[in-house]
Amino acid sequence: MTTTIAPDGEVLKRIELRSPEGLALQLIDWGAAWVSCQVPMDTGPAREVLLGCGNPADYFVQTAFLGATVGRYANRIGNARVSRDGREYRLDANQGGKHQLHGGKSGFSQRRWRIADRGPMHVRFEIDSPDGDQGFPGNVKAAVTYRLEAGLQILTDYEVVTDAATPVCLTNHAYFNLDGQRSDVRKHRLQIAASHYLPIDPEAIPLGHLAAVEGTGFDFREEKAVARDFLHDEQQRQVGGYDHAFLLDQPCLDCDHHAAQLTSADGQLAMLLYTTMPALQFYAGQKLTGTPSRDARPYGECAGLALETQFLPDSPNHPEYPQPSCWLEPGEVWRHKTRLAFVRAS
Repeated sequence: MTTTIAPDGEVLKRIELRSPEGLALQLIDWGAAWVSCQVPMDTGPAREVLLGCGNPADYFVQTAFLGATVGRYANRIGNARVSRDGREYRLDANQGGKHQLHGGKSGFSQRRWRIADRGPMHVRFEIDSPDGDQGFPGNVKAAVTYRLEAGLQILTDYEVVTDAATPVCLTNHAYFNLDGQRSDVRKHRLQIAASHYLPIDPEAIPLGHLAAVEGTGFDFREEKAVARDFLHDEQQRQVGGYDHAFLLDQPCLDCDHHAAQLTSADGQLAMLLYTTMPALQFYAGQKLTGTPSRDARPYGECAGLALETQFLPDSPNHPEYPQPSCWLEPGEVWRHKTRLAFVRAS
């Protein structure tokens, strides 16, 4: 295997996990990123269901956060600032020089994580984030563990501690295409257990109020093709499609009831998503054009979609949101889980 040197001058490490059922997951220690997921099928070859780069060095330059663990704070924080107890913290602004997205230009997705523990079916990554990192207060220690489980399942377990109050929200930014080949992911069918979504402005910053999905293109309470209502609403048209957060219905938040279901265009494979987080960001991948792929052709529009479990975007500036506080206090442990279960057609 060709050695790849990361931007920090050290060798990029690649980890492969494999379950007895044949589910195979590949990760790298740069960004604690998930770079491949092959699901065994009852007939035919295993399906590669994750977008990824063929050249490992492309992970250092692509801007789509392919498969990366993002933080300290996932999604957007308006005007790149947060306040607490009368003190304002100016954050690294990496979106238009104005807002912060996924922790800024030096977020967790752009760094090396330590491999703290690994086995045939799990790996634990850890990272230290000093006080002032990305503009946030507090010395933070974060960890993410990927674990393969019976029934073609992947458990992602996040854990964060701090020595000063700080907002925290980690997520994974995998892009899925369950067809196992190049296709328009808008042909997939999607269901999201959410009665409300978060409207945004043309810069994708939340307007600060929730809206009912009923009667809009954001109603995914019943499974439907992503294409059916694509660009149906002005909310979509101003950002080119779906790139919005959904407040998940309460029964989903114990990780026992699925929060979303994605089904391939051919109906042969489905993915159920479970989480303990209160919200889900659905991004249809409309701006993926030009992103490096596994072959010589870059990805195109809507080559894959992301389902990111998280707090509602810009939560540090909206304590009124109907969800738990996004501020982690000293002595507390921020611990959340996301589980993916792949189901083959019988």
